Amino acid sequence: MQRNIIIKLSLLSILLISVTFIMAQSDQKQTELDNKVKAFLQSHPRRMSNMNVPASDGQLLYDIVLKNNYTRGLEIGTSTGHSTIWIAWAMAKTGGKVITIEINRERYEQALENFKEAGLSDYIDARLADAHELVPQLEGPFDFVFSDADKSWYENYFNAIDPKLETGGCYTTHNVSESGYYGANQDYLRFLRQQDNYRTRLNEEGSGVAISYKISQ
Repeated sequence: MQRNIIIKLSLLSILLISVTFIMAQSDQKQTELDNKVKAFLQSHPRRMSNMNVPASDGQLLYDIVLKNNYTRGLEIGTSTGHSTIWIAWAMAKTGGKVITIEINRERYEQALENFKEAGLSDYIDARLADAHELVPQLEGPFDFVFSDADKSWYENYFNAIDPKLETGGCYTTHNVSESGYYGANQDYLRFLRQQDNYRTRLNEEGSGVAISYKISQ
């Protein structure tokens, strides 16, 4: 009897040591990734200016994904990947992945290089395609969306993705303002606020981000 207890205690000790070791390795890996992403963002601010979001908007997207533990992301409009990196960085912590779509080959190829250098390629499914055609074809479901492509098509993108966005999910849109500073997007903001199954607020600390949480199907 005593021998069995000793054996069980020994096995439990081995298990605890193994779990602790695995957790320590995971923490170390995450710390290394964090340092790599931070170093990339700090060392390439100029490169990321090509039709990309400012750092404050990137941080906002990161915080939304992390706070809500989102894992199935979609980005419409990659450019050279600044916003994608912020989203994917958060999803590296939640165990998720983001699909991102870019129509311009030069920007797409630059984005691929940036993803690799930032250490985030495994968390990004980058597609070279026309979002007008690809977005309606995507199966989903998604729990997080960032729309930052051609502004005149914003409503079309929203309507195509709405049925594939889970309840509790978040649809974010870039370059939206109350004043209409970003073009005709006052109409788009009005459109968002007319959706009864969404709750929309506006963050204008950066370049204007509409944040729409889906409260029902």
